[in-house]
Amino acid sequence: MATPKRKTSKARRDKRRSANWKISAPGIVECPKCKQAKLAHRVCKKCGYYGDKEIVKVEAN
Repeated sequence: MATPKRKTSKARRDKRRSANWKISAPGIVECPKCKQAKLAHRVCKKCGYYGDKEIVKVEAN
């Protein structure tokens, strides 16, 4: 079986591996309380709710 003659450097290894990782779109869902778009599994920035519980008190402007 063939073996490499030289050690592959970290830079060369990482350049080769960089093409395999694609950026995926974030999971955006609708908030059940205020119907605004929010990231999945996170507190809503508009109303401060996560599911049925108020986590953060948001001031009304």
